[in-house]
Amino acid sequence: MWRRLLIAVPEWRPPAASTPRPPSPKEVIRINPYEIMLMIEPEVAEGRHQEIIDRIKSTVAEHAGSWAGAESWGKRKLAYEIGHQTDAWYYVITFDAPPEALAEATRVLAITDGVMRHMAVNRHKHSSTQAPETHPEPVEAGA
Repeated sequence: MWRRLLIAVPEWRPPAASTPRPPSPKEVIRINPYEIMLMIEPEVAEGRHQEIIDRIKSTVAEHAGSWAGAESWGKRKLAYEIGHQTDAWYYVITFDAPPEALAEATRVLAITDGVMRHMAVNRHKHSSTQAPETHPEPVEAGA
């Protein structure tokens, strides 16, 4: 009574080579602009400052990043004591690199002796790395 219906289904084929495919996550290399604010303990020798910065520079270079520079803000008074210290040497380090380079740089800074604090952020297009103006402390009238 009932006959079977045979329908011809075309054989599945992968898309043609000319059809673009989305890149895999490993194929996409994201280079981001970063900025690290670095605070170095006041009694650390200035030669050691350059060694710390050079280590970050080499880390960026190892991960195919580009170095923008390190701006020294000099020795400044802290807003509050950190580890019984009231002063620190400030540096702003800027570079473009993949996220892995930033992760390695912050790991290295976290274990480096003499580094008081560091904070890494994405750098904005029109941000400035120049030190803010220092205002002289007010003189009391009776002095």
